Amino acid sequence: MKKFDLTGLLIHIVSAELVGALSALISGSFSEVYSSIARPPLSPPSAVFPIVWAILYALMGASAYIIFSQDDDIPERNTAIGLYVIQLAVNFAWSIIFFRFRAFFAAAVTAVVLAMLVTAMVLSFRKVSKTAALMNLPYLLWSFFAAYLAFGVWLMN
Repeated sequence: MKKFDLTGLLIHIVSAELVGALSALISGSFSEVYSSIARPPLSPPSAVFPIVWAILYALMGASAYIIFSQDDDIPERNTAIGLYVIQLAVNFAWSIIFFRFRAFFAAAVTAVVLAMLVTAMVLSFRKVSKTAALMNLPYLLWSFFAAYLAFGVWLMN
């Protein structure tokens, strides 16, 4: 592992947070859409989502920093980085699909794809850094819960 770099860590965390913030900005009025749709059982109040996502993006960014900080000669490193970037792009798109376009079926399918990508990312991270993989377990659990919520919304609306 390369020497710890606080600036690098902060750049990774802020970058992940900015992906979420930009997606939310493009998505439009989250609260308005959320309050206007029928939701499945166990749906949390809308105030929970920004808190949860801020924590998850921070963990994603910090874990990505750990992966990026590994030596280049670790063969699984590039795969892990690739999966991180791909899942982050799908994550970015999900909110836009769901909230901006209200394409609930497409959002449900996207949520399943995202959960599968997060699973692959965690497994790939584990080959490079167990710590980085463990940091993403809350995200993994949340992604499956989000898929349940997305399918519930699609079925109920």
